[in-house]
Amino acid sequence: MSEKIKVFGAPASPYTQKMISILRYRHIAYEFFMGDVPGRLSKLESIEPPNPILLPTLLLKDDSGELKATTDTTPIIKRFENEYPDRKLLPEDPALSFINYLLEDFGDEWVTKYMFHYRWYFDEDANNASSVLPLTDLAVNMPADTLKEVKKYIYDRQHGRLWVVGSNDTTAALIDSSYKRFVKLMDNHLSVSKFLFGEKPSSADFAIYGQLTQLINFDPTSRKITYDRSLRLVSWLDIMTDLSGHDVDNSNWTSLEDSPDSLKEIMKEFGKMYVPALLANARAIIEGEETWQTKIDGSLWKQKTFPYQAKCLNWIKEEFDKLNADDKSRVRAFLDGTGCELILG
Repeated sequence: MSEKIKVFGAPASPYTQKMISILRYRHIAYEFFMGDVPGRLSKLESIEPPNPILLPTLLLKDDSGELKATTDTTPIIKRFENEYPDRKLLPEDPALSFINYLLEDFGDEWVTKYMFHYRWYFDEDANNASSVLPLTDLAVNMPADTLKEVKKYIYDRQHGRLWVVGSNDTTAALIDSSYKRFVKLMDNHLSVSKFLFGEKPSSADFAIYGQLTQLINFDPTSRKITYDRSLRLVSWLDIMTDLSGHDVDNSNWTSLEDSPDSLKEIMKEFGKMYVPALLANARAIIEGEETWQTKIDGSLWKQKTFPYQAKCLNWIKEEFDKLNADDKSRVRAFLDGTGCELILG
């Protein structure tokens, strides 16, 4: 597959950054097109835009060999594992691969709450984002009057969407404390391991990296928090940006049983914060409720119901059900006491 993959996205999209870094690491040729994804796709004959349009959007061949606009990074990563034999991202050990799946989901669905919260909850950050995003996503030479109008539109739209990730006056302190713990947990882990699972990056590393490109490199409040608490994590972000030269022949994933305690501590943050949200959201979906609330880490969390995260919970259970009895036992033993065992069924 020597053809370059067309990737449509934006620099300020953590999922775009996740996928671009993966393509670099895996030595998969690509072309990157920034901004106005609907407009760019509409100019390509026979390409129907995805619904909804998500970033990044990749043009990949379907079973008939026709190019199709494809989104959602996790299934794309799985597809590439089959299509490209070298420099893979998913551990061969099924139990370790499942823990990787959990942490990729944690990066995509919980660490993104930090990102969206810090970007749009605080005035300084929201002003920065609504000023810079139009210039990078649309046109750096945008006239000042146009920029002023677009800035207001983006600010109003994005600030009004804080409910999507559960960021509000009730949950702000919870999100902030969780991010600060997460930074410390990652710092502790990176002091004994180059990546989440040893000497070799996995898809979970790239999921977390994608969110951190924004939290550390773009948004002022979270950038200061991270620089004050973990220069190690700041350095790791730089390393993750381009791993095209990483020596995969002489690096390995650490076995699940030999993983350092610091990895399990990260899973405890997953169990403390993300698991209660997943379970409460799933109950709200079943009961047809538009909003839900629950206790997370001893405090009230409330937000609108999010159908996609109900799917995430189902996919986690499906991945676990694929494991044989021995691997299920190994996963349960590793997750015991983290709170993550509550979502295994």
